[in-house]
Amino acid sequence: MNVAEALLAQARVRPHDPAIVAGREGATVTFAQLEETSARRASLLRGAGLRPGDVTLVFQPVSPDLYATLIAIFRLGAVAMFLDPSGGREDIDRCCALEPPRALIATPKAHLLRLFSSALRRVPLKFSAGPAVPGARGLGAARRASPLEGVEPRAADDPALLTFTSESTGRPKAALRTHGFLLAQHRVLERTLELRPGEMDLATLPIFVLANLGSGLTTLLPDADLRRPGSIDPGPVLEQIRRHRPDRTAASPAFLERLLEGARGDGRPFAGLGRIFTGGAPVFPRLLDALAEIAPEARIAAMYGSTEAEPIAHLERSEITVDDRAAMRAGRGLLAGRPVEEVRIAILPDRWGRPLGTLSSESLGQATLPRGQAGEIVVSGDHVLKGYLRGIGDEETKIRVDGAVWHRTGDAGWLDDCGRLWLLGRCAARIEDERGTIYPFTVECAASETAGVRRTAFVSHRGRRVLLVEPARDGSPPDVSALRSDLDWARLDEARLVRRLPVDRRHNAKIDYVALARLLDRGEV
Repeated sequence: MNVAEALLAQARVRPHDPAIVAGREGATVTFAQLEETSARRASLLRGAGLRPGDVTLVFQPVSPDLYATLIAIFRLGAVAMFLDPSGGREDIDRCCALEPPRALIATPKAHLLRLFSSALRRVPLKFSAGPAVPGARGLGAARRASPLEGVEPRAADDPALLTFTSESTGRPKAALRTHGFLLAQHRVLERTLELRPGEMDLATLPIFVLANLGSGLTTLLPDADLRRPGSIDPGPVLEQIRRHRPDRTAASPAFLERLLEGARGDGRPFAGLGRIFTGGAPVFPRLLDALAEIAPEARIAAMYGSTEAEPIAHLERSEITVDDRAAMRAGRGLLAGRPVEEVRIAILPDRWGRPLGTLSSESLGQATLPRGQAGEIVVSGDHVLKGYLRGIGDEETKIRVDGAVWHRTGDAGWLDDCGRLWLLGRCAARIEDERGTIYPFTVECAASETAGVRRTAFVSHRGRRVLLVEPARDGSPPDVSALRSDLDWARLDEARLVRRLPVDRRHNAKIDYVALARLLDRGEV
């Protein structure tokens, strides 16, 4: 059940088809070339002592070379480990203390981190993805290695991929995905995203690239720094779209907003895109509408999911009714669409912050709220993470129900009479005061429909309900007095413009409420 088998099967079926196209010049790697490179690289790594189950920390940018490395690690039955180096030395050392890697594969620049991190210096096997550096063996030597035949057999529960969540508490949680999990996730993504062999996908999310490789699609990697999707230069990416005419794209809202800004600036629509998927952060209707204007022939959809469960729900723009839009403006939340058929979903009373432990199926059923009532969203399924490494984070996020594991998403929401999911925001961000309980998305979703608004944040600060509005980069700023009047049902104490709202590092689109609270306390926003 090695996940590499699904990736390599395409090399046998369509060896000469392009697997990945990257860079401004459109350098192309075929499925056969990717298979051969990964086989030679796996041979080099095994010869150096890497064994099944060994954790390998990878610091490489998104590129064809990264996926050759990743497939090589999977072929050996080793575990690929990824973390965000921008977190600094302390973050790296904390993550490596939780799971010490046996090998490090990094670019020469990333190897400089060894000067500051004792954890990286202690890694036994070191490789340079590029020119050789002191103390590390160059992966270029793999070109002279004999290709490794086949893949290491793995069980469904054997680990394959280890990533770390960003925690405001400073305590990292490690999401450990098994081979069985990755294959289950591939199947649901293949069906939900309608992945068809021979198509080209402009992909910005690494897990979707894996799905493409396993389904026979060509992946077009954007000519952009994907570590900061909200700050990319849209020009080179738009040129790629017009040159290669991809059939589809799956990208974060911040990335697509930058493309929209660039396309409006040069007055040219997206060329050839037939499907646009966006997710990883709140997807408000205004973004879907803007995409429809710039790509009028495309089918446009929003995806809701998380690191632990991707995807959970799916919404086609064409399915949003006039009544749905009115409900979102009236504070009913953000429509996320129908849950995917591979996931079980329930709404429980919001007890976020209190462990729920073990329940019986009967007690879970009794606790589940009826349709129309808001509470905490919990999910279960083969592509839902069963637990974190060392169990760190399980107590507060997992519920065990007669042998099955349910994941607490940390999001609040409700199911309507059609079984569609509506999002209300993070449970931890809910506001409870003498006026009642209110969740941030109810206000933020409604406010996002106002002209001149880029993003908003609804918070409680020193007992006052405050709406902060970041204006759009172009055009006239919104009238916050009129906006506050339109949102009279939210009973705001204040609405005001701010220059910029803090967002998450990964997607550059989700409000960082913890950072925002600190800025408010210091009077810096």
